[in-house]
Amino acid sequence: MPQDRESGARANEYGRKTAREIADKIGAISISRTGNEFELDGKKITIHCAKYKTNDIGASYKMLKRIDSVIAALEQENGDYALYELSPKKFKENMRETKSKGPSMGKVGIVRKAIFRNDGKKIRTVKL
Repeated sequence: MPQDRESGARANEYGRKTAREIADKIGAISISRTGNEFELDGKKITIHCAKYKTNDIGASYKMLKRIDSVIAALEQENGDYALYELSPKKFKENMRETKSKGPSMGKVGIVRKAIFRNDGKKIRTVKL
């Protein structure tokens, strides 16, 4: 089912809140007031979250230029989050444009969760 403005706003809030909680758990420090950008072990990362039944992870094109890695926090059936890392280069190689007709149109690329699982590096699992 496609997102509308309301469901997109809920997803945005969930993603930001959950990314901050995961960052706290793994010791990452926020470096952006508006985005899910953090510093971890001297690297600039972004954390993007997906609920269990969500298929894609999205990131803005501008953000991909500023960071060293994309961390996908994938909710598991039991509620834990499996963390997978991809380089921005690998993300770009596998992304497609969002179908959004709203503010993210032409600004955000999305990648299937399967790419993170198959080609990414599993970092750890986090319980919130």
